[in-house]
Amino acid sequence: MAHYSRRDFLKTGLAAAALAGAGSLPLRAARETATDWVTLGKSGIKVTRLAFGTGTANGRVQRSLGGQEPFNRLVRHAYDSGIRFFETAESYPEMHKMLGLALKGIPRDSYRLMSKVTTSDGVDPMQKIDELRKLANTDYFDIMLLHWQHASTWPADSARWQDGILEAQHKQAVIAHGASVHGLPALRQVPANQWLQVAMIRMNHKGVAMDAEDYMTSGLGNVNEVTTRVKEARQSGMGVISMKLIGQGNFTDREDRKAAMRYAFRNAGVDCVTVGYKSNEEIDEAIENLNLALA
Repeated sequence: MAHYSRRDFLKTGLAAAALAGAGSLPLRAARETATDWVTLGKSGIKVTRLAFGTGTANGRVQRSLGGQEPFNRLVRHAYDSGIRFFETAESYPEMHKMLGLALKGIPRDSYRLMSKVTTSDGVDPMQKIDELRKLANTDYFDIMLLHWQHASTWPADSARWQDGILEAQHKQAVIAHGASVHGLPALRQVPANQWLQVAMIRMNHKGVAMDAEDYMTSGLGNVNEVTTRVKEARQSGMGVISMKLIGQGNFTDREDRKAAMRYAFRNAGVDCVTVGYKSNEEIDEAIENLNLALA
C-alpha cells in the first residue's frame, strides 16, 4: 500500500475539489465581432453587425468607382470578409441594379438584403416593391423600410405604404419591415409605434448629420435625445440599425471613426451599423474599428 502523508492527502483533496468545481463555472463568453450574426429585435431577422451601405452621397461615391466591375470587387471583398448584410434604397440611382449584379451567384440565403422605399403619393406600393425586386435580381427583400420619414405625423401619413409593405410580406416579397427617420419630431414617434419592427436611426458621438428639431439643420443634432430614443426603441422590442457613423463622411480622423463605433454600441446600444465604402481598406478598417469597440 502506498504511504500518503496528511499533507499529500490535503493537496490531492484540494486539487480534486478544484477540478470538480471548475465544471460548474460559467464559460467565458466568446468575443463579439463585427461579422457576428445578431437578431434585429422582434423582426426575427438575423444580420451581421456591420452592413455594407450603398448610399454614400445617395450612391454617387459607389457609382463613381469606375463601373460595375470595381463595385463587384468591393462587394465581394466585403462578403469574403464576413459582411453579409447589404442595404440600398430607391433614391440611390442605379444601386439596386448594381448590387444585384455584384451579388449574382452568391447563395441568396447566405446574406441579407435591405431596401428603402420613398413614400410618394400616386405610387402603388406593391408595384414599386416588385420593380425594386426585379432591379435587384432578388425574389424577396429581408427588410423593407419606409425611407426618410421626417415629420411628426409620419405614422399616419405613411399608412398606405405600411399596408402595402404588409401586403408584400403576405406575398413573401418582404420578410420584415420598418422605417428610417430624420429629425427629432419624427424620431419621437418611433419607440411607441406598434407597426415598426426595425428602426434606422442616425448615430455618432458628435451629432454630425444627426437629428435635431429641424430635420434639415446644418448644425449638430441632439446626441443625448437620440441615444435615449434608441434605447426606448430597443426596450420596446425593435431592432435598431444606425447610420451616419462617419458623420456623413466628415470624420477624416480615424480616432473619430473609432469613437463613433464605440458610442453606437457601448452608449446607445444599437444592434447593427451600416457604413458606405469606396475601397477594400475602408471595409477592413470598419471591421477593425467595430471589433475594437466590442472588445
